[in-house]
Amino acid sequence: MPVRTIPKSYRNVTGQMASKKSSNVLYESTLERDFFTLLEFDSSVINYDTQPVEILWFDSLDNRRTYTPDVLVQYAPQIPVSCNFTNIIYEIKYRDDLRENWSEYRPKFKAAIRYAAKNQMRFKLVTEVEIRTNRMENARFLLPFLNKELDETHEVMILEKLAQMRECSVEDLLVAIFHDKWLRAELIPSVWHLVGSRRIGTDLNLPITMDSKIWMGLPYE
Repeated sequence: MPVRTIPKSYRNVTGQMASKKSSNVLYESTLERDFFTLLEFDSSVINYDTQPVEILWFDSLDNRRTYTPDVLVQYAPQIPVSCNFTNIIYEIKYRDDLRENWSEYRPKFKAAIRYAAKNQMRFKLVTEVEIRTNRMENARFLLPFLNKELDETHEVMILEKLAQMRECSVEDLLVAIFHDKWLRAELIPSVWHLVGSRRIGTDLNLPITMDSKIWMGLPYE
């Protein structure tokens, strides 16, 4: 459970989101919400906790202070993670906020780096540059399809035809299966489900469209 309560804010959007990887996802900004969307979509993420720990530090006058980072993420050990860490503590900030308030944040972040190292974890800052990408937009688009049951008949037709074609656009795959546009439309949710679950591969760093190139996917990218 989070160690701090999300306050009401008139500057940021606060709220709670449903999650399959965390028991209580609270966010203080749309940037945090977008980062959590990436975590939900990331197949290497096992689970994550928001406001996970309270870190003790002392200011220049030796006054006792505490700092609560945004999220602790546990990654699957078999997935390559930078520096081989499977647990990473993240702080999520806008870049202009970091520039304006760096002198205030710096000692907190140094304390977090020490805490992470002591506990065999890594501390990492992420901003809108790393978060608000095509991949995040694709994750936001595909996640709802993953929450719906996959039609098994559609699954077989789609995967068998894609195996024959090897690589094609989404549109070309659908046309190869059905000439009727309404029957093709019925297949679209199943295609996006298979893309989201990585059973159909595509470049998730590019915007997903009906012209996106697709191929038979792998368990992990």
